[in-house]
This record gives sequence, structure tokens and C-alpha cells, in this order.
Amino acid sequence: MTAPTLETKYVFTITARIGDVITAGETGIGVRRIIPIIGGEVTGAVTGKVLPFGADFQIIRPNELIDLEAKYAFETDDGATVYVENRGMRFGPVELLQKLKRGEPVDPKLIYFRTVPKFETGHEKYRWLMEHIFVASAARHADRVVIDVHQVM
Repeated sequence: MTAPTLETKYVFTITARIGDVITAGETGIGVRRIIPIIGGEVTGAVTGKVLPFGADFQIIRPNELIDLEAKYAFETDDGATVYVENRGMRFGPVELLQKLKRGEPVDPKLIYFRTVPKFETGHEKYRWLMEHIFVASAARHADRVVIDVHQVM
């Protein structure tokens, strides 16, 4: 017998509005950056609003490879609170990543930005978020990050 084939299904999009970047400087393993999450929305099979707290904690490696770890929450339209821990990476041509850092537009297709979001909630209707693995493709813009979440089937 063989293992089941992996497939994914688009589920929802998280648009997280972000604040000004805070830089802690070179830490020996890269430049530590903290990007506040100040709100946003969730659309698709789950709908709601991103709560105005949390942050994306990043390490920018010397080759511009960015390790990401975002922690925040959203509230669904029917009142459930969902905690999100989203780890991943962003990488691409150095000149394009530097444009993103300056807040300049870059075609998201030219940047590899993938994450693995993990969800927690006590709300029975959304327990399925804790019972599956999700992967996401994301795009960084000057004032927001758009994350398309896919369920691994």
C-alpha cells in the first residue's frame, strides 16, 4: 500500500495590515526585525477581522533569506477567536527584496514567500483548523501582507 497523495485546497485569505518596521539590529545570526500587525481581514471559507495586536518576528540572513515567525489572532464574523502562529520564509533576488524593504512595489510572483500557518481555537465550529495542516503562499506589500491559506488534504 502507498501513502495518500498530497493535495491542497484553497480555504481563505488573511490580509494583515502592518505597522512600521522596528529593527533590533544585527544579532549575530542576522538582522532582527519586528513588524507590528495592526489589523486586517479574513475572507473566503472563514470570514472575519485580524485583531490589532501581534507581530511578525523576522531574521534577515546575510543573503537576504528571511525567516519569518508571525503571531497574531483573528476574530470570525460569528465571534470565534482564532490564534495564529505562522512560520515561513521569503527569498528572491537581492535587489527585489531591498525594494520591498523600502516599501516599493514588487511583483509577488518574483518572490518565494511560503508559510505554514497553525491555528488554535476553543470554538467548536472552527476546530477543523486545528485538525489539519495548512500551507500558504503570501505577498508582501508596503502596508499589508496577503496570505492565501490552503488546506493539505
